[in-house]
Amino acid sequence: MSDEIDPITLAVLAGRMEQIADEMDATLFRAAFNPIIAEAHDASHGLYDAETGDTLVQGKSGLPIFVGVMSYAVKAVIDKAAADGDLSDGDIYIFNDAHIGGTHLSDMRLVRPYFHDGQLFCYLASVGHWHDVGGAVPGNYNPGATDAFQEAFVLPPVKLARAGQISQDIIDILLRNTRLPQSAHGDLNGQLGALDLGVRRMDELLAEYGAQTVRTALNALQDRAETLMRAELSALPDGRWEAEDFLDNDGISADPLPIRVSLEIEGDRMALDFSGTAPRCAGPVNIALPTTVATAYVAVKHIFSDLPANSGVMRPIDVRIPGGSMLAADFPAPTGGYTETILRMIDVIFSAMAQAAPDRVVANAYGTINALSIAGRRANGQPWVMFSFYGGGHGGSSETDGLNHGNAPISTATIPPMEILEAAYPVMFRQWALRPDSGGAGQHRGGMGAVYEIEVLEENGAEFFLFGERGCFAPKGVAGGAAAEVNAFSYEQDESWVTPDLVSKMRGARLAQGQAVRLETPGGGGYGPPSDRDPSAVARDVSRGLVSPQQADAAYGVHWREVSR
Repeated sequence: MSDEIDPITLAVLAGRMEQIADEMDATLFRAAFNPIIAEAHDASHGLYDAETGDTLVQGKSGLPIFVGVMSYAVKAVIDKAAADGDLSDGDIYIFNDAHIGGTHLSDMRLVRPYFHDGQLFCYLASVGHWHDVGGAVPGNYNPGATDAFQEAFVLPPVKLARAGQISQDIIDILLRNTRLPQSAHGDLNGQLGALDLGVRRMDELLAEYGAQTVRTALNALQDRAETLMRAELSALPDGRWEAEDFLDNDGISADPLPIRVSLEIEGDRMALDFSGTAPRCAGPVNIALPTTVATAYVAVKHIFSDLPANSGVMRPIDVRIPGGSMLAADFPAPTGGYTETILRMIDVIFSAMAQAAPDRVVANAYGTINALSIAGRRANGQPWVMFSFYGGGHGGSSETDGLNHGNAPISTATIPPMEILEAAYPVMFRQWALRPDSGGAGQHRGGMGAVYEIEVLEENGAEFFLFGERGCFAPKGVAGGAAAEVNAFSYEQDESWVTPDLVSKMRGARLAQGQAVRLETPGGGGYGPPSDRDPSAVARDVSRGLVSPQQADAAYGVHWREVSR
């Protein structure tokens, strides 16, 4: 069937379908009440196969991690509809169960079947990070959770709409299980609006080209993605390479948790085997199998960046996950900190690939989103929850230095601007700046992390919760590059600054009015031997305050000083 459509029509249809998903993204970003969606773009939309749930098309502005996990979410809806036997045009399913649909309970998923001429054609889906979904901790990143019920309200797949009629009962349940019902209601309406727009655009597309032509194009796009992936793998050397890294802890025990991978290439196929990874742990850094497979996809897309974003890319790739490991956790294992675990997965995949084809990868990025919640009540009793994530340095590459103060490589999200956060919440940023000396040295050095210092202005004070990583194990360099600086967190108590016992995780400490927290985020690892760096580049870094003279002397030797004279 892939040969039944001419290349020009295929290219046009590919662009049109991507545009549909992009418009759905934009619709939600503009309508959402929650800054994590509206500003940070922690959401995604796409088109999915009517029988398998496989990803057909995803918007370019959404989070890449959702490409894989949303196919599992759609498949869960397909299975439920088959069991219930009552799928209708205008139905909309909603759920947040991470063990079925991947990621964590903060991500609310809406799945809608799309019918054309009375026949199911595909599914449209929307996922967005809601600001608060109940649970023990405002914002839901509970570093001390030992089961899913301590993280958030758990909603299995249920029908929010039946044949176009919204169930107010479901909405009432959702809004009763959040500290911020107005925000949740706004986000829900934004997602519903995005799905409505997707239906209209699909109607227009099929009216213009016909269902058979569009279906042929979707099949062709997946087949061609597979062909391109096989060609990329065939161009790499055969072999087997291994890598290992660690999470600081699980939020309960201080014991580090290994994540291991062996990467094997044979001809036009690749295997990623995570045997030797830590078993399921007590705390919330477990991830469900859908999340693990989706993370492998994200890493592969980084390595082979020119390939299309659909399920055909993964056909030649075997992802092997040991049963009972923290990468295949069953319900009700806590998964709230999934971001930290998948970042480490990407790091080890990059480190393994660097041994086979170093020009294909970058050094490790900063490796933690530093999910920080600061919450309290205003003088009028109104609750407020400032949840956000924070940036750090990206790794150096074979071509250039790493990006300073970027967002995590699991997403295309942006860090919410300081002005937005200060306008929405009773806080003040004393500092928002690059962190000197935080990037790893190398021929191409790692990018700089950042320093954030946030003061509470509310007279009632606030409590805070931190879910971070990389406080013990630094982001690694590749191809001879040096590691970056580790994460550092502290907070004011009385007249002194205090650090958490678990380094990168903290639950429920109080801040009085005028007290602050401080995040000093990691940089990225370096690429290539530091001795190969151009001395003039070192001198430029020193003159810009990115690298101190002392660090330049230690990492690069004194020869750079001759250039700066």
